[in-house]
Amino acid sequence: MLYVGMDVSKKTCYITVKDEKGRTMQTEKIANSLEALDEFVEGLEDKAKFIMEASYTWEHLYDRLEEKGHEVCLANPVKTKLIAETKIKTDKIDSNILADLLRADLVAKVYVPDKDVRELRSIVRHRASLVKMRSMTKNRMHAILAKEGIQTDVSDLFGKAGMLFLKSVQLREAHRFAMENYLKLLEELNERIDETSKHIEDLAKDDKQAQLLTTIPGIGIYSAMLILSEIGDISRFENEKKLSSYAGLIPSTYQSGNVEYHGHITKQGSTWIRWVLIQAAHVAVRQDNFLQRFYIKIAKRKGGKIAIIATARKMLEVVYFMLKENQTFHADGKRHSE
Repeated sequence: MLYVGMDVSKKTCYITVKDEKGRTMQTEKIANSLEALDEFVEGLEDKAKFIMEASYTWEHLYDRLEEKGHEVCLANPVKTKLIAETKIKTDKIDSNILADLLRADLVAKVYVPDKDVRELRSIVRHRASLVKMRSMTKNRMHAILAKEGIQTDVSDLFGKAGMLFLKSVQLREAHRFAMENYLKLLEELNERIDETSKHIEDLAKDDKQAQLLTTIPGIGIYSAMLILSEIGDISRFENEKKLSSYAGLIPSTYQSGNVEYHGHITKQGSTWIRWVLIQAAHVAVRQDNFLQRFYIKIAKRKGGKIAIIATARKMLEVVYFMLKENQTFHADGKRHSE
């Protein structure tokens, strides 16, 4: 058996091949392309296991190796570095060290969902990026008005009346030019977001799990599809606490002697689940009596910000049991997570 460490960058891939005894059999630098990978793999003289770190450059190489029937391991960069520092006393993670960690079975692996889930994940994240671009554009438009000391009584600056105001408000030449560009950009972004939303809605029509999650107050089709794309296979989580930990919605813990302290949430794991559930929690506490009572109880003791995060965590626990047991949301608060 050969162990192949791959240090993948945007344009190149550094490769180290080791045998079962840790002897370096081959080192090579190839282009980060499927053609170069195919040529390299064809030259291997024995069965091989591959390892690479999770980054934005891994997916096409990972899929090609799997297609060819090879075992591939995707490593967590942060945890792998900690292991390497402990076991190998180095702060550099390269192909050589990756091969050693794989051979010694010391790899902190990253979950890799199937292609369909990754496709969905790409689409919902794409929509999120468009929404962020739209928010940035709106902020720029607000800034132009603020620079000229212009205020308006229009309740929604980007509604019908607000848009008429933005198109006609008197601005100095440079600001008028910028405002016109932002108005055109905003229109284009709205169209692209609507188009992407429609595509996501079409995908959700036959997705029973997505329909299930939309029974939770505050969670619509887009939120449901984002949550599902980030979770992947719910069975990989042993319990609801593991899922909350994956979303970074659990408090950090510090221990000194026999005293244990709990701090802010860890914010480790999926930023996307955390983001969408916190947004959903703001809506849910206005629509559902159980979640509203839960929120108010914590807000009285710890404040609204912490209460919203706790509500988001409670909603994620509900998501866990709904997906595990294929049950809809119960508005009376009688949930399996309690």
